[in-house]
Amino acid sequence: QVQLVESGGGLVQAGGSLRLSCAASGSIFSINVMGWYRQAPGKQRDLVAQVTSSSSTYYLDSVKGRFTISRDNAKNTVYLQMNSLKPEDTAVYYCRVGPDRGGNYYWGQGTQVTVSS
Repeated sequence: QVQLVESGGGLVQAGGSLRLSCAASGSIFSINVMGWYRQAPGKQRDLVAQVTSSSSTYYLDSVKGRFTISRDNAKNTVYLQMNSLKPEDTAVYYCRVGPDRGGNYYWGQGTQVTVSS
């Protein structure tokens, strides 16, 4: 089993910044994929950014140039630096990591990000 603890959400004005963190613990040998998803009320959960163990990254088009994903393998932690935030970035943000040796992926508990206009 892998446990994930997220932190860093909150309320910020448009144009502001937040940094999300997600620390993994438990049965970790190595984690290939670490990513952030978000889900706004009434909408589907979308992949926002992802980084692999080989440092390959993916970004949702609407966040390119504003968000940066990074990982600290020694700490089993993934970060999401969010700059120039917009009201449409408001959502619950979830981290997801995996796969473990059994091929499982794990979700964090979610952290609320609210951007006021």
